[in-house]
Amino acid sequence: MVAFIDGCRYSPFIDQRLCLQGVPMSSTSAPSPVVIVGAGPIGLAAAAHAHVRGLPAIVLEAGASVGAAVRAWGHVRLFSPWAELVDPAAADLLLADGWVRPEATDYPTGAEWAERYLEPLTRSLVATGAIEVRLGHRVTGVARRGRDRLVDSGRDEADFSVHVEGPDGPLVIEARAVIDASGTWGDPNPLGAEGLPALGELAHGDRITYGIPDLADPATRQRYAGRHVAVAGTGASAQNTLVGLADLARAEPGTRVTWLVRRGETATAFGGGDADQLEARGALGTRARRAVESGTVQTLTGFRTVGLEPDPGANGTLRLVALDGRHVDGIDEIVVVTGFRPDLTWLSEVRLDLDPVLSAPRQLAPLIDPNVHSCGTVYPHGAAELTQPESGLYLAGMKSYGRATSFLALTGFEQVRSIVAAIAGDHAAAARVELVLPETGVCGGSGLYDGLPADDAGGCCGPTPASPELITLGTRSAGGCG
Repeated sequence: MVAFIDGCRYSPFIDQRLCLQGVPMSSTSAPSPVVIVGAGPIGLAAAAHAHVRGLPAIVLEAGASVGAAVRAWGHVRLFSPWAELVDPAAADLLLADGWVRPEATDYPTGAEWAERYLEPLTRSLVATGAIEVRLGHRVTGVARRGRDRLVDSGRDEADFSVHVEGPDGPLVIEARAVIDASGTWGDPNPLGAEGLPALGELAHGDRITYGIPDLADPATRQRYAGRHVAVAGTGASAQNTLVGLADLARAEPGTRVTWLVRRGETATAFGGGDADQLEARGALGTRARRAVESGTVQTLTGFRTVGLEPDPGANGTLRLVALDGRHVDGIDEIVVVTGFRPDLTWLSEVRLDLDPVLSAPRQLAPLIDPNVHSCGTVYPHGAAELTQPESGLYLAGMKSYGRATSFLALTGFEQVRSIVAAIAGDHAAAARVELVLPETGVCGGSGLYDGLPADDAGGCCGPTPASPELITLGTRSAGGCG
């Protein structure tokens, strides 16, 4: 079986690498493979489970390396330890190849997660001869073979056609099932409070960073040192950013930080502290709270950005304008850490049943919806909650959470274990979802609009809710949480 690694075509049978990237394998007799979109932690875990089940699989990765999205925030240290970042089936495969498991209680950076786990896992998967990993292959569409979305006849019996743009041009891969584990990293939410770019946001894009800046990098540090930086967002990525910029402000005179919070208060923005069973996550929230309370960070609550424009009072800086008419002047740089959203455009010719709010599978959405708001852990789930009207198509990993941010790697590993079991026809195993997750101790946002007191929110932080309380995860976004 041929795979693609590091931009080259690789065959474990002849121990030879040929730089003919993008040339598809073809066989008229072999069964159609499972196609897995995304070579990140969840996609590669799905491939490991496919190997265990004896299912041939092709992993398609748009980036130039496995874990491309993880590497993009590789400077950020996760708040999950190694014990929670390795899929069990993947571990078995790696250990059989002589892999040395990292210390279970250590906390890796994103770069270390990719280098010490995803890269060796890819080599082990390829060496099985049953798994292909193709880099630089971007999926542009998925459909039922010979049918658009309107055609009913023979739909469930037909394979999928996966349309791909590879290094050598377009190709189509036939698949028995498709697992979309492509994540959400490439589609950050905008600064604009309405879910659309604020007026002037695109025009001033060179002054905006979407994600946690690497302040250990000299060039990045110089970009923010001595400047007035606005930070928008309230999740763990925002906490990371506030802590880093507050440290920079203490070291570099003239550095100013303004924190823009859409909610009317910040009481729930720092997580559970000592109540969080994920010690590193609780510690991060505590450090962020201290940074804000130290006076290094100026906080503006209820600030919903609708516009960016040149500051009329200062050359070269920006003015941020809020919906209520308030404005912040003299802004040099903006860091937007407001979460991500799934790209559903290339799934337009398959039949989906997604929640209208989160764009998550409809059966999963009530368990993770921040508008419902609850504390604790998400109810264990697998193929049953992730199944779509298009039989054999599954959204997994961060993609399955839509716009919700409370995703855990452990959740994704369990998702793909159940999904692959369902694809293999082992429905008992698919239904036997067993997952124990750490309590978050977090009372997060509940979809509040400006000025509504937290006590009126319901959920575990307010009065007894009118409807049964749902259990959800604490915030853990792709941009540096784990």
